[in-house]
Amino acid sequence: LDTTLNGFFYVTRRLLKEMLTHRWGRIVNMASLSGIKGLPGQANYSAAKAALLGATKALAQEVAPRKVTVNAVAPGFIETDMTRDLDEKELRKLVPAGRFGKPEEVAALVAFLVSDDAAYITGEVISINGGLYT
Repeated sequence: LDTTLNGFFYVTRRLLKEMLTHRWGRIVNMASLSGIKGLPGQANYSAAKAALLGATKALAQEVAPRKVTVNAVAPGFIETDMTRDLDEKELRKLVPAGRFGKPEEVAALVAFLVSDDAAYITGEVISINGGLYT
């Protein structure tokens, strides 16, 4: 909770003033499928990520008039250190795409959201999960 929520609050507060002054900015919060769906054994993690989604949507409405967008990316299973110890063979069965995602795929989504092409997208939570829906 401290890392996810205070991290969002303190970093955003520090950078947002400059974005509002320049009337342009992009904020992309890293959420999780856990924040949308909730997962057993992860109540604290799911709660923190769900709170981040609420903060994303609220802040997006506040800063949109000054051309600042605020979105969240909610990855499912991605090949990272965080998923290294999971039983990938079993979990892949839950994912319609039949595989874990790659960090580069998440990075490409974030790159789009920070581009000028995404100027009209704000307050959104975009899942990147190979079809593993809630």
